[in-house]
Amino acid sequence: MPEPQHRPGAAEGSVGGDGSVLDEIEERAGFRAFFARHAWLDVAYRVGVGVLGTAVVVLGFILIPLPGPGWLIVFAGLAILATEFVWAERLLRFARRKVHGWTTWVTHQSLLVRGLIGLAGLLLVAALAWAYLAAYGAPSWLDPVLPSWVPRG
Repeated sequence: MPEPQHRPGAAEGSVGGDGSVLDEIEERAGFRAFFARHAWLDVAYRVGVGVLGTAVVVLGFILIPLPGPGWLIVFAGLAILATEFVWAERLLRFARRKVHGWTTWVTHQSLLVRGLIGLAGLLLVAALAWAYLAAYGAPSWLDPVLPSWVPRG
């Protein structure tokens, strides 16, 4: 029998059977049980969670090349989706394992390798910023602080 593709409540447990913090909160609050008793509310709630989670993931992907918490936002969106969808919980666990593996690998590398990885990231961000400026120019509100060689928008 195929596994259900949503997480209707703590009563069915989470993937792996290790009850998450969200499952414990739901069990105490009982809000999912209320939605489950009203089919149209249940569908509306799941659609809302799906739309919100997807929007957060997309925003995170847009922000990945920029300095800041792009990947953190992607993981937050996956966590939102994982509250209702088993596939998102599996994907989130997979991503956490990969990030942990990458972090462990990087921390065991020499200072030179870590420096080169950081330099590669810096060059990628600089190339993306240059491409943006070449395509669109800098916003006019930055005119007082930008050098004269930067294209204006």
